[in-house]
Amino acid sequence: MTRNPDLAPAAHRLAELLGAVRDDRLGAPTPCEATSLATLIDHVDGLSLAFAQAAAKDVPEGGSTPPAPDGANLAPDWRARVPERLGALAAAWRDPSAWEGMTEAGGVQMPGEVMGRVALNELVVHGWDIATASGQPYVCGDEEVQECLVFVGQAVEQSGGKGTPGLFGPPVAVPDGASPLDRLIALTGRDPSWTP
Repeated sequence: MTRNPDLAPAAHRLAELLGAVRDDRLGAPTPCEATSLATLIDHVDGLSLAFAQAAAKDVPEGGSTPPAPDGANLAPDWRARVPERLGALAAAWRDPSAWEGMTEAGGVQMPGEVMGRVALNELVVHGWDIATASGQPYVCGDEEVQECLVFVGQAVEQSGGKGTPGLFGPPVAVPDGASPLDRLIALTGRDPSWTP
């Protein structure tokens, strides 16, 4: 039986990164095309809630498709709220039942064992996005990166290397010997050497 990953380290790391984002950086660009740092944080706010609900198999009334993220909608209390939601997300996926059966997030239904890995990938990759956009270092656990490499590698293979609309762009080439994190970032269609 495959061991399910612990989302807590990635969620905690992302919360710490958010705590160090300066207000004057909220309008800065990110590695996500045409997305400001404020908009990306609004996205993390929404996905934190959505993936916690997915773990509990608690589909919101009216469906799980969220509104498009927008930095203008970033809640005034985001510095407290988003880390709190990230903690709740990690706690929800500690329940073994979260990884069983089918669930839904973002209007997409999939097995819990896949959804949990989608959530981990979101935390790791957007952690890198936020760190890079805000000028912070990013150090990620090897096991997390390897778990995400397997997940993203399968998605890239299924797309024929064309990317997955709404998730990843086409992979970016990296040199031989690139670090596992750089390979992961490149597989999601981002340039690991991107700077704001």
